Amino acid sequence: MGCCFFHLVLKHNSKGPGDASPDEGVVEDLPLIDEKAVEQLTEGLISHYLPDLQRSKSALQELTQNQVVLLETLEQEISKFKECNSILDINALFSEAKHYHNKLVNIRNEMMMLHEKTSKLKKRALKLQQKRQKEELEREQQREKELEREKQLTAKPARRT
Repeated sequence: MGCCFFHLVLKHNSKGPGDASPDEGVVEDLPLIDEKAVEQLTEGLISHYLPDLQRSKSALQELTQNQVVLLETLEQEISKFKECNSILDINALFSEAKHYHNKLVNIRNEMMMLHEKTSKLKKRALKLQQKRQKEELEREQQREKELEREKQLTAKPARRT
């Protein structure tokens, strides 16, 4: 139906060969076209293309809605990946904390062992010091006894009465 309108206009406007421009006289010829025919042609054109346009419009609306849903789904998936990354970071922190806790436990055990060794060494040093002091005291007493004995053994001049 739509091509009929153009056919009528072209047929009406066509002049013989060698005429001036094809647009020439179109304005003057338009009043010759019946208004009812134009209205019918317009309604026919609209009725011909309107269903396709409406289907296209609804298809575009559906596509837009699907895109919105897809975008929301993608955002949710992205947030899940971010959560997974943060969980991995937390797991890494926990494993690092466990590692350092084990190091601290080992250091504490070494410190306790060193404390025990130093305590034993202090006791041993104290015993050795006491033994040396005792031996020194015994040697001093022995020297005093020997000096006393030498004094007694030294010749004493006889007393004259």
